[in-house]
Amino acid sequence: MDAEALDDLPRVLHGGATDPGVVDFSANTNPETPSGVTSVYDSALCSSTRYPGDDYTAFRATAADYVDCAPAEVIPTAGAMAGMRLLFSLVVDPGESVVVPEPSFGEYDREVRLQGGEPVPVAHDAVLDVDPDGHALVVVCNPNNPTGELTDRDGLLELAARCREAGAVLFVDEAFLDFTPQPSLAGEPDVVVARSLTKVFGLPGLRAGFLATGGRLRDRLDRGRLPWELSTPAVEVGTHCLRRTAFVERTRERVAVERERMRERLTARFEVYPSDAPFLLFHTGEADPDDVLGTARAEGIVLRDARSFPRLDSHLRTAIRRPNENDRLLDALGV
Repeated sequence: MDAEALDDLPRVLHGGATDPGVVDFSANTNPETPSGVTSVYDSALCSSTRYPGDDYTAFRATAADYVDCAPAEVIPTAGAMAGMRLLFSLVVDPGESVVVPEPSFGEYDREVRLQGGEPVPVAHDAVLDVDPDGHALVVVCNPNNPTGELTDRDGLLELAARCREAGAVLFVDEAFLDFTPQPSLAGEPDVVVARSLTKVFGLPGLRAGFLATGGRLRDRLDRGRLPWELSTPAVEVGTHCLRRTAFVERTRERVAVERERMRERLTARFEVYPSDAPFLLFHTGEADPDDVLGTARAEGIVLRDARSFPRLDSHLRTAIRRPNENDRLLDALGV
């Protein structure tokens, strides 16, 4: 890590409200969790007087089955962010350039700079067309946050092939891919996939996730990860959740129905972006974004101010929650 970069880099703003008295539409997490999580957590907590097994055999096998890769290709991490930090510290040297999409997750740019690298911003909908030659890493967020669109899988595979030829690593952040039917890129040569258990399983405080990749890079990542990276409760609850494929399918169906319903209602007043994700980005048009935020907050609802993302001005983002909560938001906004 470039210590001098820390003198100039602020923390990245994220969604997520700490006030339990509001309905939080600012964080894109499932408001529901799989059944059985509490009992699994309680049992794991009783076992936390011992160090967790550092091989994480059951977690790797379950995660591998979930994304359809080999268990050895799974690198357990304390959330996708920890995996991204591990990868970037390994493949980005000072002075090297990294292609990052904009607007997208703000931590990409920050993590590149923390390693002394140089982010090269590319419009999020043009990232498949980039020339990876001369870059250490190419970043894709699929579906993209905050715009919500799914990236074409064939286009990703073509980009992966170009990255291999150029000697660049393709990093695909699949934090929201669970909400779509598109298969993971896990197992593709020279591609590193990041997965999070935060979003679809509704457990952002658990801090559990993994990277998936193969070959020499896999070996280096596994050797470079922190020992006991995941706590015993995170391992046990994470393994339990990854086996709940029926829960994922029900969540996917609910989000698809509610997203379309919310999009139709919001379009009556705002310009709403197409989305395959559990959130919608919208432009407030003639309305002042601060007024819209204030109106929602007066009704106990928190939206995400998307003006902190590059290339966005009068934009807000809303998560897709349960039908009754979504109705409350729509009524508050007068749509």
